[in-house]
Amino acid sequence: MMRIQIQYFAVLAERRGLTEEWLTVETHDLGALYNTLAMQHGFPLPHTSIRPAVNDAFRAWDYPLQEGDRVVFVPPVSGG
Repeated sequence: MMRIQIQYFAVLAERRGLTEEWLTVETHDLGALYNTLAMQHGFPLPHTSIRPAVNDAFRAWDYPLQEGDRVVFVPPVSGG
C-alpha cells in the first residue's frame, strides 16, 4: 500500500467531482491505477486517450508508482 496524490482535469475532474485527492492504493503502475479509477468513477475515456504524468514528467503506462508520487491523467484538449 502506498499514498499518492492524483490530479484530475477536464472531463475526469467533472466525473470525479474533484480536481485533486490523496489516495492509498495497492496498485503499482499507472495503467492499473487508471483502470481502477475509471471503473470506480465512470471515466468515459479509454487509457489510450489519456497521457499519464508522474511528478511533472510524462510516463509510460507501466511506470512503477512510488510513495508520495503526484499523478496527473491528462485528457485530450481541444481549443480554438
